[in-house]
Amino acid sequence: MRRAARLGSGAAAVVPRSRSWGLTSRPGFIKNYKKAQSNNGQQASFHSRPKLDSPAEATVIGGPSPLPEVELPDIPETPTKNKRVTIGEILERRRRAGRLVAPTAAGCDSGVFKGDSSGKPMAKDMSHHLSYEASIREPCKLKQAARHLKTPGIISLGGGLPCPEYFPINSISLSVPDYLHNPTLSPPEVHPAFQDITIGKYDTHPSAPVQKEYDLSISLNYAQAHGSAQLIRFVTEHTELVSNPPYADWKTCLTVGSTGALEQTLRMLCDSSRNDSILTEEFSFATALETAHPLGIPTFGVPIDEQGLIPSELDHILSTWSPSERDNKRKPHVLYTVPSGQNPTGATQGPERRRQIYDICSKHDLVIIEDEPYYYLQLPPTITPTPTPAPSNTTDFLDSLLPTLLSMDTDGRVIRMDSFSKVLVPGSRLGWLTASDQLVERFLRHAEVANQGPSGFSQVILHKLLDETWGHEGYLKWLMVLQREYTERRNTLLKACEEYLPKEVVSWGVVRAGMFQWLHLDHTLHPDSRTKSILEIEEEIFESCIDKGVLIARGSWFRAQQEVAPTGLFFRATFAAATPGNMTEAIRRLGGAVRESFRL
Repeated sequence: MRRAARLGSGAAAVVPRSRSWGLTSRPGFIKNYKKAQSNNGQQASFHSRPKLDSPAEATVIGGPSPLPEVELPDIPETPTKNKRVTIGEILERRRRAGRLVAPTAAGCDSGVFKGDSSGKPMAKDMSHHLSYEASIREPCKLKQAARHLKTPGIISLGGGLPCPEYFPINSISLSVPDYLHNPTLSPPEVHPAFQDITIGKYDTHPSAPVQKEYDLSISLNYAQAHGSAQLIRFVTEHTELVSNPPYADWKTCLTVGSTGALEQTLRMLCDSSRNDSILTEEFSFATALETAHPLGIPTFGVPIDEQGLIPSELDHILSTWSPSERDNKRKPHVLYTVPSGQNPTGATQGPERRRQIYDICSKHDLVIIEDEPYYYLQLPPTITPTPTPAPSNTTDFLDSLLPTLLSMDTDGRVIRMDSFSKVLVPGSRLGWLTASDQLVERFLRHAEVANQGPSGFSQVILHKLLDETWGHEGYLKWLMVLQREYTERRNTLLKACEEYLPKEVVSWGVVRAGMFQWLHLDHTLHPDSRTKSILEIEEEIFESCIDKGVLIARGSWFRAQQEVAPTGLFFRATFAAATPGNMTEAIRRLGGAVRESFRL
């Protein structure tokens, strides 16, 4: 029989019986995980002024007293249809819950902000994927102690949290475009309606003119590594809108951007002492490769096509893996991939391609790191003669998005990394991670003694913008604006390529997402191909570009296996920031450098 669990939304959730975790080889991890699980019930009550439909719900969110155990009938552990969660359902949950109350350093379990998970399976045991470092991490004692600050009437002489009276910032004011109430989907520079918003130091105090949920006195103090409950609520709900993971015990936590999250994740999963390695696209995000290398974790490239990773090649590599032929590295158990607008190639995995990749990873028991900074920058497949109509409302926009690997994950083997860097501001250094409860818990044990979570400035500003001002509807409209803007930028670059690049030696495709255009140069047609290596020809063209006043990324920078000689000549151009005129001029200069090198 199963028992009811407490949810901050004010409703008792039906939680399926957990699968066995089998953590007998990690006693320290067992103890830590059980400790974390036992704390969950104490953290479930975040809301005040609930609107209740029954006395039973009052028991659920009425305070720290334990919820009486209620026997519930067994439900088979088979996943239900992964139906779309709507903004209306989320708003109703919030209405029932009342105002969120999460004071300084409040502990938070993102599960309290999710909808009903009845009938969904629990994640499979992934403990055998953990590194030794991850398995022995203990909870930070001071962070755990701070969770008691929510106890009514408590006087703290425990933690060294400075008094907010001494914070020399009384308020922060912002001017932002109004995408919630104004239907004009225009970029910020020409948006007709702006609104001024202010964040005060004591906006949550009962004496405030309008009592808010988050303010500077909370955000600028020390906090839990998982981030503020206020912003975790928003990203958890957003994850439901987009992916609605089909297993029960998924969680979210905030990160200091995806690069920092990747470093922590690699350390959580990989051990150089046991000869671990990871798989990725044969051309992959250079910073990801540079993150893995100092950890002693080599990367092996999987061949790609216009849709990114080729499933049959991935399966072949795993099925025929031989340590003796791979520098004594054991069979990889981690795949790092950027499914949408892949950096650097711009390739985007279609729905069937994603399903095939997930199934192969499940077959070979791989953890998938789904890094998706460009996911919302999905672009129409053609530019002429009749471009694909853009979505006209947020429901159509959500329906138009490609399915995420997370939305297919019934095992709990996907670790998805989302970021605000490409869709809001990179300087926020703020994103979030979604994974199974056990993996998020291990991730947070590292964060507690490393970065301790994202900047409070970033959290409170983005909460004010996304949650208080725009809401989910306004944020999705903003993403629709970005989609249209990047479509125009891509089209400008492609038209310049058509006009100025010598098509007899340069080829390219129409990127479906992101901000990068991958250019293939046929090195076999180069007049010096018999006497110069690919890297030498690449360097010659690169230096010529610099001399002509254009910077373009060399394809060799992104090779997953730097020790292997390249077999093709590539360059990466971005349409992210240059003005249309400058973009066109840059491609003209690139074309000149290519013509000179190939003597055309």
